Amino acid sequence: EEQKRLLQNRPEQPQSPRVLRIAVIGAPNAGKSTLCNQLLGRKVFPVSRKVHTTRCKAWGVVTQEDTQLIILDTPGLTNPLKAKRHNLDETMLTDPWDSMKHADLVLVLVDVSDHWTRNSLSKEVLKCLSEFPQIPSVLVLNKVDILKKKFLLLEIVTDLTEGIVNGKKLEVKPALEQGSSSSAKSSLHITRASPPESKVPPFGQEKNQAQEGSGLDKSSEVGGAGTGEAQGPKHHRPEDLKDVRGWPHFQEIFMLAALRGEEVETLKRYLLMQAKPGPWEFHSHVLTNQSPQEICDNIIREKVLEYLPLEVPYGVTQMTEIWEEGECGELLIVQSLLVPRESHKRMLIGRGGSVISRIAREAGQDLMNAFLCDVRLKLKVEVKG
Repeated sequence: EEQKRLLQNRPEQPQSPRVLRIAVIGAPNAGKSTLCNQLLGRKVFPVSRKVHTTRCKAWGVVTQEDTQLIILDTPGLTNPLKAKRHNLDETMLTDPWDSMKHADLVLVLVDVSDHWTRNSLSKEVLKCLSEFPQIPSVLVLNKVDILKKKFLLLEIVTDLTEGIVNGKKLEVKPALEQGSSSSAKSSLHITRASPPESKVPPFGQEKNQAQEGSGLDKSSEVGGAGTGEAQGPKHHRPEDLKDVRGWPHFQEIFMLAALRGEEVETLKRYLLMQAKPGPWEFHSHVLTNQSPQEICDNIIREKVLEYLPLEVPYGVTQMTEIWEEGECGELLIVQSLLVPRESHKRMLIGRGGSVISRIAREAGQDLMNAFLCDVRLKLKVEVKG
């Protein structure tokens, strides 16, 4: 009831409110929800090693002093064939595009630990960027802590940006060419955001404070970009993207490890600086536009995805039977998990109830952290009738 009231009421407004809507897009399992949770400071979006954990777009809200960031966490960009294979709703295909329509800035997240995909943006991501070329975009390389050969980051950046960032060519500095460990480490700090209280320059005119020791030198300008007189990226037709691997119109590059929180604060400061004057859309106490029931469903599904093999968890249907608040503020939740086959039921329960009890225990703990109250979660498994 409290969440519903906060979402329905008109938000309070500071004297000079600023706001920024951020669409987070990328291939499935790039770490979008993990990054969103870190930016919010609390887990409200489901995360799993399995693809398509996020099944619909959800908004997170960061309110800091006079600035509000609205983070649009979206399902991973996919195609109709993969959506059908994973039994995904049609909104999984449309939600990322819908989020782009409302965004002031887009973060493109790439998993650099995946050597199969890290050197090129997916066709779905490229299509999304080319469809909305007027929206400023930022490249975020995630899971850099897993990448043992840090010198590969320069190659990845060059491929994903086509060697151009903020309208300027990237140049390799001699130290990085030698592959020394110190220069490789410094390449993790290409972008340095100024403190939020500093004046906000227009997009594309920020002084890159870490450029001197970054290993990447944004030197010569391309076509006058970044000068304030340049033409922005133009709309591309699908056939134009056939042989394209990167996007030469990123404003900035960030390298971080979302799961460990490394460099996330740097990105957050940058986002706060990019906010523009405008009214707040949510009350300052709102953390997400999701209802508590939606958060509960998402967290339980996350655990089911984590502990069931292959395609099995995508066929599980959730039904909440009891949702009651006790006298002392504790929350009692009873949910049934409906599976299509008896064999799936045995897998979900596990030997001696080991799997389902682990899911209930871990999901219950996450719900306590999300709701900041005691949670008693009971799960039942049944075959669909």
